[in-house]
Amino acid sequence: MIEAGSPAPLGATPDNDGTNFALYSEVAQRVELCLFDSADAREETVCVPLKEQTDLVWHCYLPDVRPGQLYGYR
Repeated sequence: MIEAGSPAPLGATPDNDGTNFALYSEVAQRVELCLFDSADAREETVCVPLKEQTDLVWHCYLPDVRPGQLYGYR
């Protein structure tokens, strides 16, 4: 389940229950958070469209995402 999360701090911030993701962009019209199973993966395992935006920061919270998760933005 994707939650709204927080616009601060920027980056990926884990806690005991999951990870908050926050990305600043002045020009993005949409952002997707892509999760990968390994550094060698050719495609993402999951791609999550970020729907929350606060003061030019796109953000979401993903329960159960732990430190070490490989990710990128598109």
